[in-house]
Amino acid sequence: MTNEGAADGELPPNLKSLVHKPSSASKMLGTELVGYDQAAGWVDLAFNPTDALTNKWGAVQGGMVAAMLDDALSLAAGLNLEWGQIVPTLEIKISYIAPARPGRLLARAETLKRGKSVIFTEARLTDSDGNLLATASGTSSVVTLKPKT
Repeated sequence: MTNEGAADGELPPNLKSLVHKPSSASKMLGTELVGYDQAAGWVDLAFNPTDALTNKWGAVQGGMVAAMLDDALSLAAGLNLEWGQIVPTLEIKISYIAPARPGRLLARAETLKRGKSVIFTEARLTDSDGNLLATASGTSSVVTLKPKT
């Protein structure tokens, strides 16, 4: 079942946090939730990088593209976490296919395999015309935060 347009109360905690209290990095990247399917383990995001994130040739700097894909991978990995768990990235591999330009970019990230302590994910970044810009694969660790005592 696709949860696109689900009421806020139905959002998984990680997506609720993205919508209501995004990180400074997500704000800088212009991250926006487009859709998700919690059961299937995928999330669709839009990014809106500005000229401030470009290199001297006008392309979005590669590190910013990596940050977008890392954000997407993390959100897919975290769709089915329990409250108090996080999924820090252990490893990420980015393949740059074509230069990303400022404007609306779209990413789909999905969970490939989830174990007890490790989650494997993949993502694709395209421009608004559907042209493939970059792909990523990631490995995340499931970490349960200890309550403060």
